[in-house]
Amino acid sequence: MASSPIPSGPTDASMTGLLSRLMDEALALARNEIALAKAEARTALRDVKLSVAPFAIAAGVLLAGVLTLVATVILALAEVMRPWLAAMLVSIVLLVAGFVLLNAGKRKWSHLGEQFDRTQESLQKDATVVARRT
Repeated sequence: MASSPIPSGPTDASMTGLLSRLMDEALALARNEIALAKAEARTALRDVKLSVAPFAIAAGVLLAGVLTLVATVILALAEVMRPWLAAMLVSIVLLVAGFVLLNAGKRKWSHLGEQFDRTQESLQKDATVVARRT
């Protein structure tokens, strides 16, 4: 039974060659993972776009329904008071409600910026710690 002898000198599979090959394969793997993530992100974005359209159409139909309801309220109030006064009363109620909702949204929006500031500070601290360790 003949067996091939084990080479005792330097071979093509030297340590440097193996490390170089390992780095090349790791970089190729990273590139492939990034390409896969991009493809998945594109697919997810396309799906979001397709699902937003029915919501936008529904929002338009609901807005038309709400405006019709407002007109109905005005016409109903016009039976017991002057029509211009009914329209003004409904308008004032809607403006006050909109102003209150706008202020509530503005308060929530201002707190959103604070959360991003905290996240940014945390990321900067993490980056500093990593930089010190390397």
